[in-house]
Amino acid sequence: MRFWWNLALGLALVSCAAPPPVPDPAPLAVATPWRARIVGEALQEWQAWGRLTVEGWPEALPEPADPRLFDRVLTYWASVPGEGPAVAFRHRETFDALMAGLSQSGTPEALPAISLWAYPAWSAAFVSHVMEASGVPPSVFPPAANHAAYIDFLLWQAEWNPTTAAFLPHDPARYPPQPGDLLCADRSLLPLLNWRERLAEAGQFRAMHCDVVVASAAGLVQAVGGNVLDAVVLRRFPADVQGRVLPAPPDKPSFLLVLENRLDAVSAE
Repeated sequence: MRFWWNLALGLALVSCAAPPPVPDPAPLAVATPWRARIVGEALQEWQAWGRLTVEGWPEALPEPADPRLFDRVLTYWASVPGEGPAVAFRHRETFDALMAGLSQSGTPEALPAISLWAYPAWSAAFVSHVMEASGVPPSVFPPAANHAAYIDFLLWQAEWNPTTAAFLPHDPARYPPQPGDLLCADRSLLPLLNWRERLAEAGQFRAMHCDVVVASAAGLVQAVGGNVLDAVVLRRFPADVQGRVLPAPPDKPSFLLVLENRLDAVSAE
């Protein structure tokens, strides 16, 4: 009963009140320094992609992403050691070959659609780039080609010593995410019911997705993610009156985890 009450209140708040504005791309002056850096980097990337903004879980973007942003995808992959540079190299080779073919066909001004670079998925590379560009050391947040890899590391840190962990895991139904936190969903066919179940399968691949929370308030959580409909997109998720994100629709990836950013408390310097 409490869930449905919170859901009704959250939806009423979102539908009846004027929607909060999208965040300004400048770093948050009111946030603590590490949170401000991370939010600022995420918003700068969002601005570079044309400030694409959607409500919840749409099937398509309001407008296609600019194919000239191809180079930014390569930059994200460059932040991932090992696999990342190899992926970027393959993408560049493919891009150059396509451009050579277009030039020979008499359409040199055409550019391949940005969706051609959606595989392998680059959402984890995007988060890794945001952390690296913010100055977070890889020993604190290890860049990875998939979200499960860095989530496992952060969960292990929190289990080993929660007082010094840079990120602490929370149940989305209990903790309202704040700017600079990570909001994560389970995209697998058989999603976990609770983030603690991940501890038993650590090291195994699981399809997941995390966004950087950039603004939060009663009724709405706003987060920036990469490779969302093949672009960097700001998504606006409904929340309850306490700012806790509401469950995703049954046919959408379920929210599994909020990683509370404690970099300012433990100091990653």
